[in-house]
This record gives sequence, C-alpha cells and structure tokens, in this order.
Amino acid sequence: MILLISIIVSTPSILKAQSCPIIPLIASINVHGTSNVHDWDMKATNITGELGLNGYKQINAILIKIEVKSLKSGNGIMDGKTYDAFDFKKNPYIVFQLTEISQSKLSDNDSEITLTGNLSFAGAIRKISIKTVGKITKSGDYQLKGSVPLKMTDFKMKPPTAMLGTMKTGDAVTIKFDVTFKG
Repeated sequence: MILLISIIVSTPSILKAQSCPIIPLIASINVHGTSNVHDWDMKATNITGELGLNGYKQINAILIKIEVKSLKSGNGIMDGKTYDAFDFKKNPYIVFQLTEISQSKLSDNDSEITLTGNLSFAGAIRKISIKTVGKITKSGDYQLKGSVPLKMTDFKMKPPTAMLGTMKTGDAVTIKFDVTFKG
C-alpha cells in the first residue's frame, strides 16, 4: 500500500518532467589555447545534448556530447594533431554529464548556476565544476553561458607538438560555451 501511494504521489512530477534538446544552429563551444609560437582556437561543429527539467521547470539533468573530429581550427595539421592527442579512434566524443547543480539569482532574468559533473576527455573522466550564467529566453528556451579552464595533462593527454617538437602546445586550455536548449 505504501509503495502504491508513493507511486501515485510521484507520478505527476514524473509526467511533468521535460527533456530539452540543444539547438545546434546557435550552440557555440570553443577551445582556446596557447603554444610557444601563437595562440590558437578551435570551434566544435557537432554538438548534441539535452537538458532535463523537473516538474517545477528546474534543471535536474544535462548531457552534452561533442564529436572530437568536429573540432576545427582552420589548420588541417593542427586539427590532425589534436585528434591524435584525443586518440579519437578510441575516444570519439567529449562528454559532460551533470551530477549536481546549485543556483543563485543574479537578477530577474539571470541566475548564476554551478554545474558539477563528469567530463570525459580523451578516455579519462574527471569531476569538474563550471560556473555559468543561465536564463530563460523570451522564446522560453534555456541558455547557459560560461567558460572553464582545464589542463590537458589532468586528462592524461599529451599536449600536441609539431615540427619535430619545436612547436609546443601549452597544457592549459579554456573552453568557452554558449548553448541554448529548446524549452
């Protein structure tokens, strides 16, 4: 009887739960890094994911998936070195899976949201926290913006080199994102 009552009480919130896909045409995820020669940027061109909402329209799940071979710098040699550093044949995706969320109001429209979750990067998984600014747009979509600094070596990646090792990529990278989920 207690089990039946708990199912009946929890059913309305389950039925009202919602899954919102990323809007790929306006999603932007960029990786910025340095080398001993010049700074560089790569843009992810294949981003998928979903944002989950509970019955109160609060975020309770996020999954973002980036195809490694969709990272583009405009330089084919650099792109190839990057794919090799990811060992893309074994690790074709970068994945972020939310495990915890905390939120505080910044204004009537914006909230500061800390997303904590597991980031899978080149076959290694690490728990990271990302400070974002989130808002519900006029069209009812959910937008998250932010950036997170990472070190390649924290994910057991060897920073790429070129020209017989004379050109060396720095270990630190910054991932900047602006993603919108269809509300």
